[in-house]
Amino acid sequence: MDTTLATFEQDVITASTLAPVLVDFWAPWCGPCKTLGPMLERLEAEGAGKWKLVKVNVDENQELAAHFQVRSIPHVIAFADGHAVDQFIGVLPEGQLRAFIEKLVPDGAEAERRAAQAAYEAGETDLAIDHIKAALALDPGYDEARLDLIEWLLAAGRTDEARDEDKLLSPKTTQGIDARYNALKTELDAADAAASLPPADALIDAVNANPDDLEARFALANRLIAGRDYNGALEHLFAIVTRDRAFMDDVGRKTMLSVFGLAAHQPDVVSFWRRKLSSAMN
Repeated sequence: MDTTLATFEQDVITASTLAPVLVDFWAPWCGPCKTLGPMLERLEAEGAGKWKLVKVNVDENQELAAHFQVRSIPHVIAFADGHAVDQFIGVLPEGQLRAFIEKLVPDGAEAERRAAQAAYEAGETDLAIDHIKAALALDPGYDEARLDLIEWLLAAGRTDEARDEDKLLSPKTTQGIDARYNALKTELDAADAAASLPPADALIDAVNANPDDLEARFALANRLIAGRDYNGALEHLFAIVTRDRAFMDDVGRKTMLSVFGLAAHQPDVVSFWRRKLSSAMN
């Protein structure tokens, strides 16, 4: 693929979030380019989509060449996850070129995870779950991928499946201080608690009748977390913190911290309650 200044963002920066992209800066008059270019094209075909080759004719795209400080060609710059990560100038022997590419290409499990994340961002949840399960089949100990799966299953209301996946996480994740795991575990625990709690209306009535009924407040917060009403849950958790910091071993503050992780996609909500909690602690 040839790219220009107008299409570089899409062809290289965005594309590199899905698979590594090698950008070959070349020119028709460049002798070494005529050796390197076909070699790169052949290796890209062998790669079968694991990485992408994009070519920039420096005579026609001088602004791009200047931006990347290309002074001698051929000049190859590798991009991954939206950033330039490596480069070389001149023609490498094929063995060295293969080694350069192999360092960039993710293993099978990582490639499946990237495909899963792209599908999820595109709203294709079922496809995302299929890809992340494929990643875990290749690497059952890939906890970050399993956390993706737990998060997406919870979002889809598939709590029992999420709970089963939670049991397969390694002790390094479940017994450590992994903030993401702690947040998802809070949501799982809230879902478990909600199954045996009174209806939300009854809990709201109990809190309205007695604002100092912290057990009712915490139960209501768990119901709200299970329903992904994080702002509502934080309101009641904060009330617990300000009324009795020692209640259930500081459960109000600890649960707020976990909910901040769950509500990361709602930065205004998190920022508001972080400030309130910080003020209450000082």
